[in-house]
Amino acid sequence: MFSLQGCGPQSLGSRFWKPWGLALAAGAALSFAAAGSARADEAAFFKGKTVRMVVGFSPGGGYDAYARMMAPYLSQRLGATVVVENQPGAGSLTAMNALNAAEPDGLRMMLANGTAAGLAQIMDNPGARFDLNLMGHLGTVSASPWVWLVHKDFELKTPADFLKAGREIVWSATGPIDGLSDGAQVTCEVLRIKCRVVMGYKGSNDAALAVTRREMDAVFVSDTSANNYVRASDLHAVASMSRQRSRFFPNVPTIYEAAKLTPENEWLMDFHGTVQDLGRILITPPKIPQARMEHLRAMVKDTLADPKLREEGERSQRYIDYIDAEATMKGVRRAITDITPEQKKRVQAILTPK
Repeated sequence: MFSLQGCGPQSLGSRFWKPWGLALAAGAALSFAAAGSARADEAAFFKGKTVRMVVGFSPGGGYDAYARMMAPYLSQRLGATVVVENQPGAGSLTAMNALNAAEPDGLRMMLANGTAAGLAQIMDNPGARFDLNLMGHLGTVSASPWVWLVHKDFELKTPADFLKAGREIVWSATGPIDGLSDGAQVTCEVLRIKCRVVMGYKGSNDAALAVTRREMDAVFVSDTSANNYVRASDLHAVASMSRQRSRFFPNVPTIYEAAKLTPENEWLMDFHGTVQDLGRILITPPKIPQARMEHLRAMVKDTLADPKLREEGERSQRYIDYIDAEATMKGVRRAITDITPEQKKRVQAILTPK
C-alpha cells in the first residue's frame, strides 16, 4: 500500500521548495536594496540644486500666494532651493507650453491652473502645445469651488436680480479660457443673461481690482481668492458656482439653489465643475524618469502633510486639500477624455469668443 507519510507539504517543501524559496528571498532582498539605492540616488540628485516652481500669473494672485507658501517647505524636503518664477501670459498657457518643452530633469515644476489647461485642450486651442494627460503629475494642492463676485454696492446682488435686470453684465478676465472667462460664459449661458467678457488683465488679482474700482461689473474666481478679495476690498459674493457651498461663504447659496436650471444646463454646470475640480495641480514636464517622479511625489505628499504648512494655510485661509497623483490623473481623464463629441461641441460653441 502506497503511503503519503513524510510527503506532506512541510516535507515536500523541505525537499524541493527550500532552494527555490531561498532564491526568491535573495531576489527580493536584492530588489529591495536596489529600490533603496535608487531612492538614495534621487534624493542626492536634488541636494544643493535650484528647483523652479512656475506660476502662470503675475505676483499677488491666489496661485502665486500658494506657491510662495509651499516653496520653503518643499525646499527643506528636497534639500534644494525652490524658487517661485512668475510667467504670466495667455491665461497661463504660455507657461504651460514652456513647461511641456522643458528638460525632463525634475528641476522645473508648475503650480498650474488645471481648469484653464483642461479647457484649452477641450477647445482645441492651437495655442495649447501640451497634453495634460501626458504631463508629470505630482498631485493636487487644492481644489476650490468658484464664486461669482460683484461690488458690494452693485445694484444686483443675487442670481434672481440678474435674471430680472435684463441688462448686459461686464466681466473681467485674463484670457479666453482662464477659469475667470469660461466661468463667466458658462454662468451667462445657464442663466440666459446678457454678458460681455473683457480679457487682458494680468491675473485674478487685477481682474478683481477692476470690479473693486467699478470698472467691471463682475468676476468669477476660486473661493480662496474670493475670500481674500471680499475681506480686503468692497466685493460681495453672489453665488457659489458648484453643488457645495463654500466654506468661506456658508450663507451664500449655490447656483443650483439660487436658480432653476434645465437638465441640459445642469449638465453644463456639472461638467464645468469637474474641470474646476482639477484645481491647483502641481505638474512637471513629460518623461521624467520614473524613480525621480516617485521621489518628487513622495516629497510633495510629505510637504503638503506638514502641520506647520497646513496651519499657515489655515491662518491665511489658503487651505491645503491634497489629492494624490493617481487621483489627480483620473480627474484629468474625466474632464478631457470622457466627454462625448456632442458635449464637446456644445462646450466649444459656448466658450468660443464671439
